[in-house]
Amino acid sequence: MESYPTAFFGRGTPFFSLPLKHATYSDSSHCGTHKWLSEEQGMETERPPAPTPSTSSHAFAFRSSDIIMESSSMDLPQNQSSESCVTAESTTENQLFGWFYIVVFVLALSGNSLALWIFSRQRGVSSPATVFLIHLAVADLSYVIILPLRATYHFTGSHWPFGEVPCRVVGFLFYVNMYASLYFLACVAADRYLAVVHAVKSMKIRHARYAHIISFSVWVLVTISMSPLLVTHQTAQRDNTTVCLQLYREKASRKALISLAVAFTPPFLATLSCYLLIIHSLHRGSRLEPALKLRALRTIGAVMLIYVVCFLPYHMSRATFILGYGHPDVSCQTRRALSTANRLTSFLTCLNGAMDPLVYLFGAEKFRSALRRVFCKDNGGMSAATSGELKGTHESSVSAKSEF
Repeated sequence: MESYPTAFFGRGTPFFSLPLKHATYSDSSHCGTHKWLSEEQGMETERPPAPTPSTSSHAFAFRSSDIIMESSSMDLPQNQSSESCVTAESTTENQLFGWFYIVVFVLALSGNSLALWIFSRQRGVSSPATVFLIHLAVADLSYVIILPLRATYHFTGSHWPFGEVPCRVVGFLFYVNMYASLYFLACVAADRYLAVVHAVKSMKIRHARYAHIISFSVWVLVTISMSPLLVTHQTAQRDNTTVCLQLYREKASRKALISLAVAFTPPFLATLSCYLLIIHSLHRGSRLEPALKLRALRTIGAVMLIYVVCFLPYHMSRATFILGYGHPDVSCQTRRALSTANRLTSFLTCLNGAMDPLVYLFGAEKFRSALRRVFCKDNGGMSAATSGELKGTHESSVSAKSEF
């Protein structure tokens, strides 16, 4: 289970935060006699008595470069009386996950690299949608490069041979990619909404410069929010092997549940709302040609497919895991199912890097045309054609046509 940053509310506290020192299960897949692992000392100790509400509360704040942490009672109650319940990954499961990550790595690396190459050949001023898609491709590539490490983890039987720092980086890039992708997809949806529903009124604000400002703001927000993952201890010893706590071994807590909701809900609702309004506008009677309406609907379908396949299952599974795993009435069989679902949906989130090129394909006519020429023309013809196809895209917003 990836170590998930916690969210806090209130003035002077970060949007997401994660305590630097806390006790973690030495093996979250055992639901028998629980032992806890001190992340500061790397020693196993018997689980201490549960803290009382009067003596515990998590607070996390940045003061200069220091991180101030207090203790917490927000963790969910754990089952202390259940029998031993082992859910270690089988050899077959590890092999399947390892090869899946390799396949996703190849597809995502090639698709997003090709997208950036095509976008880089664009002449003139880019459209806002193109700017957001470029940043989306960068977000995907930033995570794709470490997928071989996750594959190796599974090929070696859930052993992490790379050390502490790579473990932190894997978790950091996992969440940066996931939430940056969510927000860039929301930005694309908002731009399409303005282009289709408020074509004339949006001409003054739909500029590439504003899109770049928004994109860099997204990067700053997500990077700062996830930065605590880079300074917390994330490896532990279990059964003579090293495990990376960023991979399927997160301690369930209510704060993690709050973080889940705060990070996922805003971009999801924004994307869904924009596309529903676009569909309503197209159905009510848009001036777009039927073929362009169809392209618009395909773009919407591609984005929502990414949500349904990659993001919704993970967040629903994580919420269910957090709420159910430590409940005293949950059976070992149910815990095994929750752990398996958590591993599977974590893999599905990585598919967004391979599926995002569908958004480029369905959402940008110039990208689609250039892609056809890459595979259908010789190099000389392709170069000239690509330059012509990708030439200046400073559309007026009657530009819904060029957007789709």
